[in-house]
Amino acid sequence: MTTQTLGIIMHGVTGRMGMNQHLIRSIVAIRKQGGVTLSNGDNVMPDPILIGRNAEKIEALARAHGIERWGTDLDAALANKNDTVFFDAGTTQMRPTLLAKAIRAGKHVYCEKPIATNLNEALEVARLAEKSGLKHGAVQDKLFLPGLRKLDLLRRAGFFGKMLSVRIEFGYWVFEGDLQPIQRPSWNYRAEDGGGIILDMVCHWRYVLDNLFGEVQSVSCLGATHIAQRWDEAGKAYDCTADDAAYATFELQGHQGEKVIAQVNSSWATRVRRDDLVTFHVDGTHGSAVAGLTTCRAQSRVNTPRPVWNPDEKQMMPFFDQWAEVPDSQTYDNGFKIQWEDFIRHVVEDAPWRFTLAEGAKGVQLVEAALQSWKERRWVDVPKLLL
Repeated sequence: MTTQTLGIIMHGVTGRMGMNQHLIRSIVAIRKQGGVTLSNGDNVMPDPILIGRNAEKIEALARAHGIERWGTDLDAALANKNDTVFFDAGTTQMRPTLLAKAIRAGKHVYCEKPIATNLNEALEVARLAEKSGLKHGAVQDKLFLPGLRKLDLLRRAGFFGKMLSVRIEFGYWVFEGDLQPIQRPSWNYRAEDGGGIILDMVCHWRYVLDNLFGEVQSVSCLGATHIAQRWDEAGKAYDCTADDAAYATFELQGHQGEKVIAQVNSSWATRVRRDDLVTFHVDGTHGSAVAGLTTCRAQSRVNTPRPVWNPDEKQMMPFFDQWAEVPDSQTYDNGFKIQWEDFIRHVVEDAPWRFTLAEGAKGVQLVEAALQSWKERRWVDVPKLLL
């Protein structure tokens, strides 16, 4: 067994997602476990260099996690032939330009989503990556959640029978910043800075719906800016110009040819009274299931109770107790880390990989269709996307 190093330029990892999920819980965790094991038993050890604008912040982050290399000069990092992968978790507005620059420098690229703020830019960078012959990918982390992996197990086992509908409830209350500190960056609520929950979340729903329930055919979406004013990181009030909630219905072409209806609510202006911050409720002719981030509960056709509608008496049927939990049949690692390991194998030994920038562009396509639907107050078809 031999160990080889893989130089990775990590840009934009001082932000919440980039630091916690991609740096600490993925790359740092992979290094602590001894690297990524290849099919022949060899190991690949990630050797990251952290790149950002704030030298003091970058250096502190690198030192805190035992990373020797850091800097502020992206061009110098891209010129280093020993660093063959570029990763970006910075702002969406900058991403297409950064990815194109890295591809032209001969780097394999991997990035957060959305891969762009508009479809034209998403397609341009996806086409550039495809023509380059380099490896490329977009993060599609929710497919690796334990709850959704259990849902997919039920689907592949035929548990649902004919799938009928999906209901996704996502969101929580994001504090405005006047009474309590904000827990999301203020740019999320400014359209001019690339904010908005439709841009942020609909690209997630695209890959979740396509892969687990059926290919998206059309969308009807209504957005809203429920909170008109918030306070930023410095405590300064600002007007919100981006949507903080979206209420959408999708028509899907199911994997068995059936039509599936998906209702998806996304909100940063709702208070949680459900099993998790996001829940996925799937109904089928033979059974139903509800998944959160980690758990999944199911109810089969033969175990479905017969409730009685009687508004004159208090409901005594314990509905939550009538669902059986799908057990943990395996150890579930961090979803971001799993996808990082898969991408590293794809780069080093050409292991199978399907989460390309073209898949990322599909997410941006659905974002634009949802925004068009909201603007024009109508259903919008979603055609097959061709590079």
